[in-house]
Amino acid sequence: MEMATVTNEKHLLIIEDNQGRKEFLLENLVYSIGRDHNCHIRLFSQFVSRHHATLVRLPRSNNSQQYYYRIVDGNTKGKPSSNGLMINGQKIPAHNLRNEDEIVFAPQVRAIYYLLQNTEIFSSTDAIEYDITLINPGMNEDLEK
Repeated sequence: MEMATVTNEKHLLIIEDNQGRKEFLLENLVYSIGRDHNCHIRLFSQFVSRHHATLVRLPRSNNSQQYYYRIVDGNTKGKPSSNGLMINGQKIPAHNLRNEDEIVFAPQVRAIYYLLQNTEIFSSTDAIEYDITLINPGMNEDLEK
């Protein structure tokens, strides 16, 4: 029997701002983050710049199928935000995101990045080899009597 293992990565950004909590599944090459209504990810706070940060998807060097996100302070043209970024408690202009990194944009405006990995094992066996038993919910009642 031949088996192949595939790791599916999902990149999730959870934002907390003045409007509550929102989740963003990251799949695109570039995301703009800020309070401007044209930003891909909008932040709702007067302390956030219109174009506060940019997320860029980059390929991992060891595997072209997998990638990571880099967050950069400011807009895509290189203009930095007014308040900068605090990542894991340090003010830095750019950072390659890792699982559970915390990004603070302004007071009470933050994000947590999650790299979720789902490993699936596929085999090239015939479907006949699988024994599938369907259970009727009413069967439990018969057993309890």
